[in-house]
Amino acid sequence: MQCFFVQFKCKPGNAYKVAAALAEREIASEVYSTSGDYDLLAKFYVENGEDIGHFVNQNIHPIDGIERTLTTLTFKAF
Repeated sequence: MQCFFVQFKCKPGNAYKVAAALAEREIASEVYSTSGDYDLLAKFYVENGEDIGHFVNQNIHPIDGIERTLTTLTFKAF
């Protein structure tokens, strides 16, 4: 499995709505509210070889209330 993280900058007043939409879709293993430039941080897993860009484009970007995302790929857990 490939792990990656996505940070979400939400439209004002939409962070809880976006978090609920992620939980409803059951695609994130964990979703956190955060402080700073981004409002949410979510951890995702996809099968090895799956196109992460396609996954994000098809499953995350259509969620209403998201203004911007930042995807971080991971390599090894210590």
